[in-house]
Amino acid sequence: ANAELWSSREGDFSKARKRLERKPVSIERTKGSEILFGIAPCSLALSQSRRDLFRLFLKQSSGARRLIMSEFVLQATARGVPVHHVGRRELDTLCRGQVHQGVCLEATPLRFKSLEEAEKPDLGDEESPNRQLIWVVLEQIQDPMNLGALLRSAYFLGVDRVVTSQRNSCPLTPTVSKASSGAMEVFDVYSTDDLRSFLKAKAAEGWEVVGTVSKPEDVEDVPVISCLEFRWNKPVIIVIGSEGDGLSLETQLLCHRMLAIPPGRALHPGIESLNVSVATGILLHSICSQKLRHGD
Repeated sequence: ANAELWSSREGDFSKARKRLERKPVSIERTKGSEILFGIAPCSLALSQSRRDLFRLFLKQSSGARRLIMSEFVLQATARGVPVHHVGRRELDTLCRGQVHQGVCLEATPLRFKSLEEAEKPDLGDEESPNRQLIWVVLEQIQDPMNLGALLRSAYFLGVDRVVTSQRNSCPLTPTVSKASSGAMEVFDVYSTDDLRSFLKAKAAEGWEVVGTVSKPEDVEDVPVISCLEFRWNKPVIIVIGSEGDGLSLETQLLCHRMLAIPPGRALHPGIESLNVSVATGILLHSICSQKLRHGD
């Protein structure tokens, strides 16, 4: 009889626990905030002073993950950010089902910097004839996963600056930060509302403006070369086009040359191009490796 009583009580406890688990605690968001998610974005946001930080949400963890969570508590305490230990469901709700790895951070959004805010000390270096500067310009990149992957590659490979067109471009969202593995938290991203005037001005200053194309036969009036043949000895801007349409014709005509990645086989129709972030990684590696070889 005792065993039966215990079994029914255990069943009651289990039901009650499930009811509690089904109803995650609702968390009021601070006005104007967003929820960053994932270990790298949250850790790097905590280590920088580029955002206002409101609250850190952590899942109770065990094993190796427990050590990571205790590091987060130390980081947050050092910055004066309150820490809340919550369940997985609360975290899922906070970041709308994204892969949070047990960490969410409530913070103000990051904005693009305007080119007027660009650090002026760079200019002295830019005027130096041997300075191999490389900037990446993005024309209407709309997918946050692509933008994040582009920023991660640009940061890793040593790009000096990323500039994006304001019109029809993805903003700097938490998804972009996660896709960049946190590079967005440490790497300034600039934007311009007049891409063509910007490119013309840089060309007048002596920069080489280089476009990118997946089908060389589509380009008229601008020489197209393989990225393997490209050599550079002055500051260069690599212009990357949108996912669907590539570079607009007006932007193509402002380029001195266009770069293409040679395929490794005869390609079936319909799969004749690469994902934009993958293509950019290949092009940047090809170009930045020359920078590493030659030095300043």
